Amino acid sequence: MKVSTRVEYGMLALADIAMYAENGSSVSAPDIAERQDISHKYLEQILTHLKQAGLIRAQKGLRGGYALSRPAETIRLSEIINALDTSILEEMGASDDHSLRGAVNACLWGKMNRSMIEFAENKTLAEFIQECRDQMSGDWDMYII
Repeated sequence: MKVSTRVEYGMLALADIAMYAENGSSVSAPDIAERQDISHKYLEQILTHLKQAGLIRAQKGLRGGYALSRPAETIRLSEIINALDTSILEEMGASDDHSLRGAVNACLWGKMNRSMIEFAENKTLAEFIQECRDQMSGDWDMYII
């Protein structure tokens, strides 16, 4: 599956904010850009979409930056994806096409699309972040000297 860089980088940015902006602190865009190897200018555009969607808030001042606007446990992955690209989780409409093409669309692509929508609607940012942390720490478990 391919997604746009806006969605890919947006998920990275939100994961970074969720991981590094704990206890009411914020994370600066230059720090996110450096850690995630994203163009600062492009990241600012993505952060604007996330802010407009109400997923993050900006803090001004010396220790300014970005923080989640509400707890990660209340943010669904579907909200994040839809804030960045409304076409990814778009429901496929029912078809009156009774050809093989229509059957393949309904039996394969439609079901895969529905599974993806259900996954994104049922997974919170907190659960996603925990899985990411588990994945990142798992690499060290197998290290042998």
